Amino acid sequence: MTNRIRENRFILSPSFIGGDLPGLESIAKPDWLINRPKLPNGDMQLRMSVVHQPITKFVSETVRRCERPVSIVGDCCAAIAMLAGLQQTGIEPYLIWFDAHGDFNTWETTPSGFLGGMPLAMIVGRGDQRMPVLAGLRTLAEDRVILTDARDLDPGEGELIAKSNINHILNVETLLDYTFPDGPIYVHFDTDIVSSDESPAQNYPAGGGPSSVMVREVFSKLAQTNNVVAVSLSSWNPAMDTKKASENISLSLLDVLVRSES
Repeated sequence: MTNRIRENRFILSPSFIGGDLPGLESIAKPDWLINRPKLPNGDMQLRMSVVHQPITKFVSETVRRCERPVSIVGDCCAAIAMLAGLQQTGIEPYLIWFDAHGDFNTWETTPSGFLGGMPLAMIVGRGDQRMPVLAGLRTLAEDRVILTDARDLDPGEGELIAKSNINHILNVETLLDYTFPDGPIYVHFDTDIVSSDESPAQNYPAGGGPSSVMVREVFSKLAQTNNVVAVSLSSWNPAMDTKKASENISLSLLDVLVRSES
């Protein structure tokens, strides 16, 4: 199936942790699906799951047409919906998670209670499982996960990662000489992975990090495998991006990753 992808299909959800993300919709092209469901009041995880449901459906339908789903949304929790959609089609992918943070907190380790710092842990069956259950996600085995960078970890989160079976590759450059899995790959790309000197419009910037040039080289290598079956992007903050530096860099990198295989 990975060698028969005809083209990319985009879904854009102008949402951040169950609320609106003004400005993100402006990047949409005419053929993109805009996911803006009516949200219930109250419970945060329920609100987020209402955003996730159309993403899961979109992914499943897109893959069945031998096309590649690409999701753009304001937070990383939507990766739960992407994986659920892939699983509905029988794909159990390898997950490569590009992020300045680990997103591996649980309620026991988080110092802030921020749900956006928990989705990777949820995906592999750790911590709160409400959103994965609502999405219909089956737990992804930890040894199918590559976490790259994650230079900014909370103490308890770092301990969980160190004791887990996920493959934490701290230096993105290492992936240039890495042998990627021979099977379907789902890439999740949080735009805060790029050095904040280049891409400053981030809600939670982390010092250091790879240059956009380095990330571009890695994405190019990934694209050349012809195994990338799905991509999700967790976006910059449009309200902070007055000169559109983060938007331009992020979309340029995304374009490299989803470049046509034909």
